[in-house]
Amino acid sequence: MRLDVVLRVVTKLMLPFMLVFAIYVQFHGDYGPGGGFQAGVIAAAALILYALMFGLSAAMRVVPTWLVEKMIPIGVMIYAGTGVVSMFLHENFLDYDALNHHSHVHAQEWGVFIVEVGVFVTVSSTMIAIFYAFGGRGR
Repeated sequence: MRLDVVLRVVTKLMLPFMLVFAIYVQFHGDYGPGGGFQAGVIAAAALILYALMFGLSAAMRVVPTWLVEKMIPIGVMIYAGTGVVSMFLHENFLDYDALNHHSHVHAQEWGVFIVEVGVFVTVSSTMIAIFYAFGGRGR
């Protein structure tokens, strides 16, 4: 891959746009199609493209394996933590109305956003972990 200069340059140009698009899909998920799962896959695809062009070891320097392994349960805790907070506030699990008693609309927006962040973190780190596991098999 060292001689594929055009592919490397195009990859370097595309990566920021892929990550910005992942952020757009994450934030647009409240109002239309998209959300944490799609944004997580797009962000993971950006890192996988980077690994394919520059090598697995370069990708592991950008996002180390220990970080990926810690982010998977952190995302699940963000998701589940939103429901636990609702329960501590004497509502049902993942009943977002407990998050803001003054405005039902804002409570729903914040609840969905926090849950989608948890999904984003879990999905992106899981996809990266799967790629690292399969990519590192030949070593």
